[in-house]
Amino acid sequence: MMQAEEDHIALLEQKRDEVEVALLAHVEAAESGINSEAMTLAREVLLAGGKRWRPILMLLSYSLAGGSDEEEIMPLCLAFEMIHTATLVHDDINDGAKFRRNVPTLHESYDSARALIAGDYLFVEGFGLGGRYDEQIVKLVAGYCARIASAELMQLDHVGNLATTPDDYYKIISGKTAGPFEAACTTAALVAGASQTEVDALGRFGLELGLAFQIVDDLLDLEGDDRLGKPRGTDVIEGKMTLPLIHALTMSHGDDRRRLAEVIDNYEEELWGELTILLGRVGSLDYARVLTTNHLERALGALLEFPKSEARDALEWLTRQVMERHE
Repeated sequence: MMQAEEDHIALLEQKRDEVEVALLAHVEAAESGINSEAMTLAREVLLAGGKRWRPILMLLSYSLAGGSDEEEIMPLCLAFEMIHTATLVHDDINDGAKFRRNVPTLHESYDSARALIAGDYLFVEGFGLGGRYDEQIVKLVAGYCARIASAELMQLDHVGNLATTPDDYYKIISGKTAGPFEAACTTAALVAGASQTEVDALGRFGLELGLAFQIVDDLLDLEGDDRLGKPRGTDVIEGKMTLPLIHALTMSHGDDRRRLAEVIDNYEEELWGELTILLGRVGSLDYARVLTTNHLERALGALLEFPKSEARDALEWLTRQVMERHE
């Protein structure tokens, strides 16, 4: 078992290294061109680290679906990473975030105007790379970007809204987090020339993994985790209605419900202990964990529609790690 785990980690690191090499080559080529100033600015956030989940998922999904030439899929992997990074830059401006991955955000290092331009530039670079593919793939990428925008607007409408429902929450995270995962795996399968059944299965895998990924992030925000590069309770401070909060507001009654609303509305670090107690009384963190497990089981079910392979084993292992991120 230990050897298998080491093999999976080694394969994931190999894929991450391949992405980093290709990304650096693209950045350096762009820096020597007419848009050098924009790329030099964007480079700071693009090469600041990160797990590269989306491109790694794409490379493994491509292999699982029968793809054999990674040069065929790599430009699309970079496109997804650039578009994702662009959304982070814009999110940080909107949220007034001072740090991302424990380093100052672009708008803190420079100003909001330059950060906004860098984000716009990353979108353009991403679409320049993604635009090389078939119309079906370009439409899928454009569709997922549009869904991100719609989900962001919906999230803004629900900031501080204590009446936010689980259905509202799922619509938001399906657009913001799960949608990009679904699109990444789906397009990778299409580039590999997979059957429609295989394309659909990998799309389901990406969707379910993305939903679980976001719920675990919600848990990490409430429990505190240095890997997020932000203080615990940041989502609460920003008025984001995450799944544990929505569940607690739904299940709490009387004085507990009134106090929970007050704590959420006026949250600061000193109230973290009380918030944790109120969430614990109605089992909201455990509820979120159960839903995470359900999504991960469905993700694994989609993977098992494919024959056993190195790529499938690595994706299975990676899926199981998502639940362990907060343990």
